[in-house]
Amino acid sequence: MTSGSGSAVRVVAARVLDAVLQGRSLKAELAAALPGIADPRDRALVEAICFAALRNRPRYEAALAAWMPRPLGRRDAPLRAMLYVGLAQLDPLRLPAHAALAATVDAVRETGRAHQAGLANALLRRAQREGLPAAAPDAAWPAWLRGRVRADWPGQAEAIFEASAVPGPTWLRVNRLHGSREHYAARLDEAGIAHAQADDLPDALRIDAPVSPTALPGFAQGDVSVQDAAAQRVADALAPAAGARVLDACAAPGGKSAHLLERDPGLRLTALDVDARRLARVRETLARLGLLERATLLAADAARPDAWWDGQAFDAILLDAPCSGTGIVRRQPDVLLHRREADLAALTALQARLLDALWPLLAPGGRLLYATCSILQAENAGQVGAFLSRTADARVEPLDDSYGHAAGAGRQRLPGEHGMDGFFYARLRKDGSGPATDGAM
Repeated sequence: MTSGSGSAVRVVAARVLDAVLQGRSLKAELAAALPGIADPRDRALVEAICFAALRNRPRYEAALAAWMPRPLGRRDAPLRAMLYVGLAQLDPLRLPAHAALAATVDAVRETGRAHQAGLANALLRRAQREGLPAAAPDAAWPAWLRGRVRADWPGQAEAIFEASAVPGPTWLRVNRLHGSREHYAARLDEAGIAHAQADDLPDALRIDAPVSPTALPGFAQGDVSVQDAAAQRVADALAPAAGARVLDACAAPGGKSAHLLERDPGLRLTALDVDARRLARVRETLARLGLLERATLLAADAARPDAWWDGQAFDAILLDAPCSGTGIVRRQPDVLLHRREADLAALTALQARLLDALWPLLAPGGRLLYATCSILQAENAGQVGAFLSRTADARVEPLDDSYGHAAGAGRQRLPGEHGMDGFFYARLRKDGSGPATDGAM
């Protein structure tokens, strides 16, 4: 980790954090801010500061509440973000304290808050001397969500909170069209990047140290992608027959579509997303991997197939449904800031609409995989159970315990288990003698 180029890096990190603390998406804010930073080490530092600050927000809030004579007001939100930037450098990033503090205090001045530079200096030096208060692993979780996790997973809740509070490893998916996993592992060895293999994931390699995708050998050429191992299991669970006609109904950012195409050069895949801007990311993903010409991309609402479906049944459908994101908090810590209890009712209603709308598009004998990156029963086991109760021709195809814990008609991987994100899978088959299309399963 570099100490960066000084105050300018801290200013960018604070602006990103301030926007996120006020309700913006961390992913979107970083996507907008990072291209303007020339040095990849500085880009990595901005990311590391933002993630560390959000993961440790309860500790920083407690420290400021104890040390400040009066709480920061709404107009002091930029200062709060800058203090979080300074605290994150001290703990947990443990950057050299003198340089980190000096650069952060300079950044306070450069953002028009010279009158508060002395306060920032005093607070950060106190943190350096005394350390920061501890916080329970579940402290960042809103009370309503904490309660749901404990109700759904009473024996695993504490492990979920602990795993969600620390960074996950980087999982790679080797593009088998460009070479074997073993060949790519040798390239990582040559580059001095330590890695490990997962026996039950034929395309996966695990890297425990932070690494930028652009530093990976052959990344720009499409030889490898970054994709969590739990998400890679989707291709195994759907397992379409060779040459099948497949729909990825909520495809952005395109990693699962790409994995399916990498596994089967003859696959006939339609990648759909309701947001044209997000669909552009699918296009970029497939273009980098040399797969763009092999897929049909549609910006359309999967819940309204009358507007886009050509009437030809699909042999397999992947519904990686919009969800609460509670299984990927370690990768998207701002989920805990932005998720509201009312969101859950809206999400479960949308998931049900998508299931009901897509099922008629599946050929008799075809397979639908319902997946989410949630750990909440209402979005997963409960959602699939309700669908089965109202859908006479739907049958469960069991998945084995390599996909996680038994959860109703599906399987639930919990955050951190085997180094993976939290993920739910349920595989359903439509009654019938066989698919109506040439790509029969």
